[in-house]
Amino acid sequence: MKTRKNLRHSKDKETGLQTLQSSVKWHHIVNSAPSLWDAISRLLSDQAMVLSLNSSFVDPLLQFESQLNIIESSFKMVFAIPSLEKVREMGTSEDDKEDLEDMIIWMNEDTSYLQERVMMIISSVLSFASKKVKRYASIDAPCLGVLAAELSLLCFHNDPLITHQASLGMCYLLWIAKCQNADIEEIKSTMCNSGNHGLLPVPSDTEFLLMDLQQDKTKITQYVGQTLKPSLLTDFVWSLLMRLSSSNCVTAFEASTMLKMTLEYHAHKVTMVSKIVDAIYKQLCEHSSHVMRHTLLRVITLLIRSSPKKVIFQLMDYPIPADNTLLLMWQAAGSESRMAPHVLKTILLILKGKPGEMQDSLMERRRFSLDTTNMMPVAASQALCTLLPISSYKRAVAEFFPQLLMALMLQLFYSSDLRLMIKDRLFYARDALRVLLNCSGLQKVDMALKKKNCWNQFSQVLSHHHRVYLVAKTLSDYNFPQFPETLHYLYKLSVEGPRRSEDSVIIVIFFTELLNNFFKDPFPEEFLVLFRNWVNDPNPAVSKLSLQKIASMAPVINKVENVRSLLISILDAFFSKDKTVIIWALLTLRKLLGKLNKVTYSSLSTRIASSYYPLMDHSNGGIRSMAIYHFGELLKDMSQYPWILNDMVTGGLVPLILFLEDTEIRVAKACKYTLKICASELNWSTSYLLKDKHHNFELVVLNICKNLLISHESYITNLISDTLGFLRSSRIYLRRASVILIGYLTKLGSHLLLREEIEVMLDAIDPVLRDEDPVIRELAEITYRDFKEMSLKLTSSNFKQIFRRLFSLIYLKKLKPLYNWPDNLADSL
Repeated sequence: MKTRKNLRHSKDKETGLQTLQSSVKWHHIVNSAPSLWDAISRLLSDQAMVLSLNSSFVDPLLQFESQLNIIESSFKMVFAIPSLEKVREMGTSEDDKEDLEDMIIWMNEDTSYLQERVMMIISSVLSFASKKVKRYASIDAPCLGVLAAELSLLCFHNDPLITHQASLGMCYLLWIAKCQNADIEEIKSTMCNSGNHGLLPVPSDTEFLLMDLQQDKTKITQYVGQTLKPSLLTDFVWSLLMRLSSSNCVTAFEASTMLKMTLEYHAHKVTMVSKIVDAIYKQLCEHSSHVMRHTLLRVITLLIRSSPKKVIFQLMDYPIPADNTLLLMWQAAGSESRMAPHVLKTILLILKGKPGEMQDSLMERRRFSLDTTNMMPVAASQALCTLLPISSYKRAVAEFFPQLLMALMLQLFYSSDLRLMIKDRLFYARDALRVLLNCSGLQKVDMALKKKNCWNQFSQVLSHHHRVYLVAKTLSDYNFPQFPETLHYLYKLSVEGPRRSEDSVIIVIFFTELLNNFFKDPFPEEFLVLFRNWVNDPNPAVSKLSLQKIASMAPVINKVENVRSLLISILDAFFSKDKTVIIWALLTLRKLLGKLNKVTYSSLSTRIASSYYPLMDHSNGGIRSMAIYHFGELLKDMSQYPWILNDMVTGGLVPLILFLEDTEIRVAKACKYTLKICASELNWSTSYLLKDKHHNFELVVLNICKNLLISHESYITNLISDTLGFLRSSRIYLRRASVILIGYLTKLGSHLLLREEIEVMLDAIDPVLRDEDPVIRELAEITYRDFKEMSLKLTSSNFKQIFRRLFSLIYLKKLKPLYNWPDNLADSL
């Protein structure tokens, strides 16, 4: 703020130094103590410069900065005036000693003369400033917090003059701070109309406030806490915190008292809590005194009341394992019983993180983190080992038991991966889980898991899913009283969905085991719908766990309320990218269909068959063979429904025929097995050709095509269309087999085709003529010639060759093998 002309020394009082100046022979000082004379001269010069700038036409901003620099220089010079020891040294001659004798006597008598002088200056400046604020609508005085801390300490000085000046300065400072918070006119009108002395008075009426502030810590902290803005109050708290380490025991004690009193009622206004907590940690590590240690820990307790999240997050952001200092700070944070729920909520929030997970950007790093790796969850697990046994936390622990249980189970899962990354094996999550069980009246569960060697197994990387199962099973075996709350929380987690895909595995295992022990199959619909959704979970492990549980309900499948939806979800799993999920889906469906009532079964049979078809051409041989076998079982189950059976057989007939040539024996056997069922159900005379000693692929194809022409002629064109797709297969044996099959289907069904359809097939077979495999080229040439002959014999596209239908049966009996595969072509290789 600007310095004006009226900043002068008071003329109605003479200081001790001015009286002394009139009696000392200054010519001796000029000669022997030039530094004193220089200081006085410079001060007078600076004063003249400040006053001259007030009446100049310099830009106000430059004027202000210039005056500020001059005043700062003046203050440095005043407090650089020689000390008592320096004055003694000035007297190098007898005359000098005689001239300085009176000055030495005065300085010896009043050792606090510098403090008095400073306090008078500060008080005068604040008095001036408090009057100036009335002219401005807004005030910016960022140093008030630090100044308030220093003045509040001086209010308890043993010198009454210093105490008086400090208290007076506090009055003016509080008025200035009050003006920062509200409109001036509103303040003045409020204070003039109010008889409540709890409000700050105007500067002209400060007597009662002086009485309040002098030697009364409660009043000082009350006024400061109510008046200073959060940023200024934070400066006030920070300054007192720094004064705790003062070498002056009295100052440190006063700072300690006022710091605790301020935070007792006004901690909610303090900002930069993390910085304060970090400063406390550093001070505690510096072997502070017992009194100081007690004060610092008390500050942690008081801060936890208003800012539990900030304090806890900072306490978790130090290297692990925690040292003794940090353990003390955790205990202090846990000593406030009413804040226990807030502390545990914050810790649970931290436990949602995954230890060792790298931060994506520097912006996500904690202020005091040593690196970008998140190890706070490990620290939180260790903190729980300290906090959970606290007696005042018993109610909060009971309230948050399900959340703590699952959070620690997940942390155990994360730790199994973490141990691969760090040298020290940190089992704080395991220890915290044991503490949780013992604090929750589940000591028998802890002992039972110890006997099962479960706790030691957590140090092993493998079989973590089994350990999760053990914990859930043991809790269920002992009918733990927290079951309803735990089940409700798990259900909530399942509905909302976990934060990470791997979390869902632990949730499903735990949830399933609890349900198994408290419910009979089938589960209630509200739970069963979760398993239905989990069947197609992005995490394959979750899908498999769900399918396993659904498979176990086969004996009671007809009691399931919405069985159709359950079966359809399993069919959807056939399209999973994970092979093991598809296999589990196939096995589960087959197990359920074996017990399913025929009415429901038949209504879904077509949908089931159409789901098998794509799997018959799956890249995995095991899936191919299983799908083909299960398709055969479906055909047997539907033997009572011939109108359904025909469509199902013809829908899968092409892959059944082609994969007879599969290089994997298990697939070829599955095809023979299912084709025998087809022949049996449709009364075809093909079964004997499928026996190993009679098996010849071309003869089987010829026989099936003859039977199709007799009993299922209308399906031939669809079968031709299905076969064309296999001509582009990457597998050689499929291209060979498809060329043969399409040749016979077209030969026997030519009377059903238009010329345009033959042209399409010629275009399809043309690329095969240039196939890399010589056998395929040879087969394709035979087929291509037949197609050409048929195309020439066909009439215009406007007329069907209906008359050829009359001779089809005669032609069928005379038809001989076209390719002689594999004997003749094999010989030509």
